[in-house]
Amino acid sequence: MKLVVMTFVSLDGVYQGPGSPDEDRSDGFSRGGWFVPYLEQGFLDQARSWLGQADGLLLGRRTYESFARDWPEMNKPDDAIGLMMNRLPKYVASATLEATSWGPATVLGGDVLKQVEALKARDGGELQVHGSGSLAGSLLAAGLVDELRLVVAPVIVGAGHKLFARDGVATAMQTLRNDRTPGGLNIQVFERVGEAKYETFQRP
Repeated sequence: MKLVVMTFVSLDGVYQGPGSPDEDRSDGFSRGGWFVPYLEQGFLDQARSWLGQADGLLLGRRTYESFARDWPEMNKPDDAIGLMMNRLPKYVASATLEATSWGPATVLGGDVLKQVEALKARDGGELQVHGSGSLAGSLLAAGLVDELRLVVAPVIVGAGHKLFARDGVATAMQTLRNDRTPGGLNIQVFERVGEAKYETFQRP
């Protein structure tokens, strides 16, 4: 399977709590819901198309617990995204999660990176990481991410967990797509091409 990281992010790199004020209040975060003002049907159509390429979801514990609280309620016949989210296999990276209330779900304990490598070796479409910024950073650092899809909202949140750690691994990416939705979101799609390179500018 192809490993794809899909993340909503602000201009200042925040991924925490995009969907509602109470989605993720960890570490005192009180600015949740910053992504919602920019949602419109065109982007929802894109999200549905992306999700249709998934054969599994790979989630961190915090994201899984947040999704497990909300997505089971979005299982109506006319909600295509909700139906797909609820039926897809979920793989949860966690050393502490004991029960999985939202299935079908498998907890990946121990050496998560090796287990993700094994999942990638399976036949199928995409293994998609939604949210789960800490997990996404670890996967990027390990060179396991095949494609990175950032949906950037035109807002500076000013606080919250950020997608790229200050001491992260330097990685070179190739741009596959960069365009704008009617609601003002910027869709950026990249593929990993190896280690970052460093050069000195030479005046022509």
